Amino acid sequence: MKGEFWGGRRVFVTGVTGFKGSWLALWLREFGARVVGYSLPPPTRPSLFELAGLADSLEWIEGDVRDLARLRRTLRAAAPEVVFHLAAQPLVRASYELPVETFETNLLGTVHLLDAARDEASVRAVVVITSDKCYENREWCWPYREDDPLGGHDPYSASKACAEVAASAYYRSFLRARGVGVATARAGNIVGGGDWARDRIVPDSIAALSRRESVLVRSPSSERPWQYVLDPLRGYLSIAERLAIEPATFSQPWNFGPDPDAVRSVAEIVGAICETWGGGVGWHAPEAQQHHEAQLLALDASKARRVLGWRPRLGFTQAVQWTVAWYKAHQGGEDMRDFTLRQLRAYEDLSP
Repeated sequence: MKGEFWGGRRVFVTGVTGFKGSWLALWLREFGARVVGYSLPPPTRPSLFELAGLADSLEWIEGDVRDLARLRRTLRAAAPEVVFHLAAQPLVRASYELPVETFETNLLGTVHLLDAARDEASVRAVVVITSDKCYENREWCWPYREDDPLGGHDPYSASKACAEVAASAYYRSFLRARGVGVATARAGNIVGGGDWARDRIVPDSIAALSRRESVLVRSPSSERPWQYVLDPLRGYLSIAERLAIEPATFSQPWNFGPDPDAVRSVAEIVGAICETWGGGVGWHAPEAQQHHEAQLLALDASKARRVLGWRPRLGFTQAVQWTVAWYKAHQGGEDMRDFTLRQLRAYEDLSP
């Protein structure tokens, strides 16, 4: 990843008001990129987007990816060279409550973005962010590779698998002929400061611990590939740089997952959060589980390591420590734009 690549470059980010979108936009602005964000208003209060002052440091257009006409107009006006598509309905449990909205946003929204991009001459690279849950989960012990079958038990996972198929079809049918690169990125379970989405383990844990209450853990034995937010974002930036230069070579799906020792149970990460937070509060599990959740899930990121030279910089323990430190700083009334930038710069100083 080269900071000089991004200086002055026009970048379009959907889902910019979300957790990962806000971190990505902040990093791009630090590199000097000219960022236009397209998204709905921040999904939570508080939000990283607001705390980091991003509305004042980039151009943000409020809009829904399901609105093709507005998305097309906004993309054309922005005339970006690189597009990051992060807009999504991102929650598994919410997809049971809102299956149609989930498919509309995650599949049709992706189709809209790709269709708008194919009509915009400035676009050179598109990175579509999907999920580690896009794989047909067979509950096996081996990590999933990019060529394993796609699928999904729940509407969220299935919609992300569909988005993968749509991205491949648009690249092969339209964008490849124009020399535009399209890659999909599949990351693990992301942790980091600034996430307040419901039904996610970190914000749920922080909320309970702030009240000195036991943390409710739905599936304590489920194993997930936990990773710090800046690790997969560095992967997204790396693949975008290469797509812009060699689109035919790098237009593929890419896994960005943690080292094997960061694949831990939900109980382990909640226990680590509780211990790092302090105060002696623990966790408990409900008597029954409402919806299906996969028990085993891990990603094989060896292709990204081998081809891109990418690898995670923070291990499991550090990821938890940096995450808790962010929420502690917020609770203590610190300037969170300043604190977030300090974490970002400290991350950049870590060994590759």
